[in-house]
Amino acid sequence: MLVILSGVAGAGKDTIKKELIKRMEDVESLPSYTSRQMREGDVEGGTYHFITKEEFEKMIENKELYEYDIHHNNYYGTSRKLLNEKIKSGKIIVKDIDVNGTEHLKELLGKDTKVVTIFLRVPKEELRIRLENRIDKPSPEEIILRLNRFDYEESRIDLYDYVLKNDNLEKTVQIIMTIIENEQKLEN
Repeated sequence: MLVILSGVAGAGKDTIKKELIKRMEDVESLPSYTSRQMREGDVEGGTYHFITKEEFEKMIENKELYEYDIHHNNYYGTSRKLLNEKIKSGKIIVKDIDVNGTEHLKELLGKDTKVVTIFLRVPKEELRIRLENRIDKPSPEEIILRLNRFDYEESRIDLYDYVLKNDNLEKTVQIIMTIIENEQKLEN
């Protein structure tokens, strides 16, 4: 099963993903590939697979990605090989991805793989505060860029199986754990 977490930058996707991995036995992450620079706290192969723009473009050319997109002037994408390996392992894969990537993965995998999609909502003003208080301290320009994407991301929530307001980490994690457990029962 593939569980997709989406929401604007700062919605808590990565934090929730880490909590799910800690608390649930068969849950693993599937880091995207990116051309962005590593930030403080990033771990190669943990948060992302960091490669150069040229290496990313080579992956596109060689059709090694299920989907990719450009955000904040950097490439992000999902490796065909890594995702297929994880699916075959029988684990529950948690992937944080934007709305465009969600749409592509649902189209490409939906017939063969159980795909559960969850959108995390955060009020715009709360999002601004979260972005300003991040450890990696985005620049004012980057914060504006991310806030400008807010309305687009919110306009696509009809793609999702579940839409959750993420205003309480513990509550949100508990709800998502219940969703995963229930979806597993439905699959079996």
